[in-house]
Amino acid sequence: DSLTEIVIPDSVTTIGDYAFSYCDGLTSVEIGDSVTTIGDGAFYNCTKLTSVSIGDSVATIGDWAFYDCTVLTEIVIPDSVTVIGASAFENCAELEAALIGNSVNVIGDSAFENCAGLKSVNIGSSVNTIGNYAFFACTSLTSVSIPGSVSHIGEATFAYCTGISDVKIGSGVVEIGTSAFERCTGLKSILIPVSVIEIDKYAFSACAALTDVYYTGSLHQWLNIEIHIPNSALDNATIYYNYIPEE
Repeated sequence: DSLTEIVIPDSVTTIGDYAFSYCDGLTSVEIGDSVTTIGDGAFYNCTKLTSVSIGDSVATIGDWAFYDCTVLTEIVIPDSVTVIGASAFENCAELEAALIGNSVNVIGDSAFENCAGLKSVNIGSSVNTIGNYAFFACTSLTSVSIPGSVSHIGEATFAYCTGISDVKIGSGVVEIGTSAFERCTGLKSILIPVSVIEIDKYAFSACAALTDVYYTGSLHQWLNIEIHIPNSALDNATIYYNYIPEE
């Protein structure tokens, strides 16, 4: 409990699994530029950790790395990071901004689940996988833009994000997963690209405010999408066909 600040020197290359877990007096961490891996659960349940500086060589942020760091307010993920592990920032309720570097390929399952304070997230064009429940119940998010590098939106990825009002889905997405936007009760408009061939059940369940769907393909192409039931919000919305997105 007496440990409050950590500076990890450049001689260290790996922070081991659960290395500083349950250090509930820890308030700040500075990770040196030689560290390449932040292990699973490395800062698990560090409930007073407010400040984290991640060095420019970190490639992997492990599963549960910052799980339950409930007062962490901002995280800047450097361009060296390629993988954000499952539940890496889950339950970081005070996290307001997550600036995701330009090299991230994978945002793991539940990576930012229950980050109720998360107001903005920049999903870079290098991301190709966004895991199930990755942003589940991030109730302060207001808009989401999914890059064309992503092919699948996973199960419940943005479910219960009640603050989201508009969503832009990139031109590489082929499937919108089960419950992907379920109970996004503030969602009013969504851009769906012609690349989408399947919308799974409950993808837009209980999205009662959804009024406008901007679709980049034709009516004929829309009718060829495999839309699983129930997805009544899509039936009730106005579909605008052959929409040309703004650059």
